[in-house]
Amino acid sequence: MSLAELQSWLLENGIRDDLNKLTRLTVRNELDNLAPEESSDSAESLDWERLLLAGSILARSNEKGDQDAALRIATGAVLLAKGQALKDAGGVLMSKLSNFRAISLACVRKLVSADLDARLGTALRLESHRREMDRSILVQASGTWLQVNDFQKMFWANAGREGWLSASAPTASGKTFLVLQWLIDQVKTGGNQVAVYLAPTRALVSEIEKNLRDSLDHSELIEVSSLPLPEKYRVARAGGARVILVFTQERLHLLANVLGDELLIDLLIVDEAHKIGDNQRGVILQDAVERVTRANPQLKVVFISPATQNPEALLADAPSGVQTIAVDSDSSTVLQNLVVASQVSRRPKLWELKLRQQGGELPIGTLQLASTPVGIKKRLAFIAAAVGERGGTLVYSNGAGEAEEVADLISQLLPKLDVVDPELSQLAELARKGVHSDFLLAPLVELGVAFHYGNMPSLLRLEIERLFRLGKIRFLVCTSTLIEGVNLSCRTIVVRGPRKGKGHPMEPHDFWNLAGRAGRWGDEFQGNIICIDPADETAWPGGVPGRARYPIKRESDAVVEQGDCVTEYLSSRGAVDQASIEGSDKFEQVGAYLLTTFMRLGSISKAGLAKRHDPALIAKLDYALGTLADGIEITVDLASRHPGVSAIGLQRLLEMFRSYAGDVENLLPAEVASDDSYDRFITIMERVNSHVFRAFSPDARIRLFALIVVKWLKGYSLSRIIRDSVEWHQRAKRPYKLPILIRDTMELVEQIARFRAPKYLSAYMDVLHLHLREIDREDLIEDGLDIGTQLEFGVSSATLLSLMELGLSRMSAVALYERIARDDLSREECVAWIIDRNSQLQSMEIPGLIIREVRECLTLSSS
Repeated sequence: MSLAELQSWLLENGIRDDLNKLTRLTVRNELDNLAPEESSDSAESLDWERLLLAGSILARSNEKGDQDAALRIATGAVLLAKGQALKDAGGVLMSKLSNFRAISLACVRKLVSADLDARLGTALRLESHRREMDRSILVQASGTWLQVNDFQKMFWANAGREGWLSASAPTASGKTFLVLQWLIDQVKTGGNQVAVYLAPTRALVSEIEKNLRDSLDHSELIEVSSLPLPEKYRVARAGGARVILVFTQERLHLLANVLGDELLIDLLIVDEAHKIGDNQRGVILQDAVERVTRANPQLKVVFISPATQNPEALLADAPSGVQTIAVDSDSSTVLQNLVVASQVSRRPKLWELKLRQQGGELPIGTLQLASTPVGIKKRLAFIAAAVGERGGTLVYSNGAGEAEEVADLISQLLPKLDVVDPELSQLAELARKGVHSDFLLAPLVELGVAFHYGNMPSLLRLEIERLFRLGKIRFLVCTSTLIEGVNLSCRTIVVRGPRKGKGHPMEPHDFWNLAGRAGRWGDEFQGNIICIDPADETAWPGGVPGRARYPIKRESDAVVEQGDCVTEYLSSRGAVDQASIEGSDKFEQVGAYLLTTFMRLGSISKAGLAKRHDPALIAKLDYALGTLADGIEITVDLASRHPGVSAIGLQRLLEMFRSYAGDVENLLPAEVASDDSYDRFITIMERVNSHVFRAFSPDARIRLFALIVVKWLKGYSLSRIIRDSVEWHQRAKRPYKLPILIRDTMELVEQIARFRAPKYLSAYMDVLHLHLREIDREDLIEDGLDIGTQLEFGVSSATLLSLMELGLSRMSAVALYERIARDDLSREECVAWIIDRNSQLQSMEIPGLIIREVRECLTLSSS
């Protein structure tokens, strides 16, 4: 019998019964409020020696099922076996699986002997040392060795090579931690003056920026920034402090627009790279990667993605002659228990739990609820509160409003705290002062419950995540932000009928990216995914998804594959008015990309995507794009500055400027402090809608959009914008619900002021500047911060921008700016102002968390 045959026999027959018993025991050990049962299954009834021997054989396999079984045996021995010798044997088995963080956790919890190696015989000790050496990497910058898992080892070994790398591994496999270590090592020792870390969302940008700053510990050799300002780039290129720029794809375009041909990046890391397939923003990411690669064909590029089917697909557009390599792993680092929960017939407070595993379901026990769950939201809340009572519990909700309601329901099932933790009190204070005095988050966090969604201010969101990791927030109700790149894991995640986007059932790969949050590697031995009502086809169309990996497909490829639909859209794009193309965002984004690519190359057949599509279709696209390009005077350089904005729309805007009969100064926006600024923005948004694309629709809301943009640019805090909205509703005697108004205001800031406005208003200004040069009115072109960057960060004054350059969140920067008289302070002058008033910050009624962030950024004491 071969080793592979032996391993197969062990799983199918040899230890199957004992492994099922062990699995059931380990899962029950994880869940709370299970009804007592009279089962004869117990840890003492297991043949541990036989199981551990089988585990050591299975650990030699590369098959995921074998590795999972070995990890289950090792974990079970450490947690459940009686006698130190058996627990230590479990630790040795973890070592064979290269799961060193699990061993460290077992030592911290005093489950295995701290001197585990000393208890081994000579041969086993030598083997253990060999494994540790084989699974260790040298961080050259610090001279330290890191013990790593198989994926991390493969990544580190291959990432140092020249060329492009695409790495894929499951969520919670230590990707982000290792990539940041590698990035710092490369910048310190690899001669990289400028590195860019691309993240898909601002939420992840804030998290990565903070992690890098903490790891560098205020090093003067490397600067970390998330602001697309040219000064830091130029200092680094001139031989000064090296810089790591943490950007979204939009911010990278903003920097490229300022620097032009001057931009030269040494190293690019693209996190959550599978989002190159996302609707609308996927093509902006693809365009960003192509843009910086054209500037430096020898650029080192590293793509990072969760478990994907085809990580090599991201390497297809590497420049000719550049080496490429894909690193793919599906190894388990922590046990993940997929448990389905179904109501016991006629007993709504009792729920039957079963573990889904290959080959069927394993009964786990019956969950007892404290109250009868009437309605879907109560089912979600009550089951989460019961099964995850010990904390570390994430609850997935299908929207921000639902998240708030579910969190409120959970909080009512928890005992009142005699003393509120000081850090929870500070978070509550920030919620009240930074958002609204009646923001529901404040009283909830004082009970150890919170909700979390993407439009929340970054400082608030980061503090929620930090306190959840510390266990002070026991229950956290989240939305799809969790699958948009936030690195947040948990002990237990509870979900029912998950949706993504506009109510669409979640794809299996998205579900498993979400489920992968269960199990904090190095903090827990296993994680639990509780799926409610698995038989309900409304909640789970097609049932609870089986394990799946992301299929990577570029948004541009997905749209081009629609063939005649795309060519028809392009053919009609030059003829129809803007009203008839409303809602065509997907075709508009990709159509803009295809047209700009055609203008640059002269034919789509020369583009990288051509090799992935039917030549006949490419020929049709070429014809349609050629017809459009014949009528465009806008230069390809100007079109390239605005990914996702069609050159056809820009051309129409230019023609409107040329035919404008009034004073040309009326085409310009007014300074934001000017009385007519609001009216000017209304007019500009109407022009964009009429000539470029209906970005600010419906028309009836343009006045609201302009008002949000003006207040955002003036540096108003979110709380002030919300307060103004409440007062307007009260004066106008318009009915409103405060929670909805707060959420709607946050969404307006994110989607209008920080996404659509910078995208389209910066394009408007670029075309207007072209027109002003044509008519010799360059005197009207002002230097300084462009409108896109001002809107991205919500700043219009030098002082506010300088405060954010220090690394402060906008919320903290605005809180200080409201107390600073001058609007022209430099970064150094802002530092001097803060130092001079450090001891007075507490008396300024600034929230404690903001004071803490300010002092941490400047390494100031609290005295």
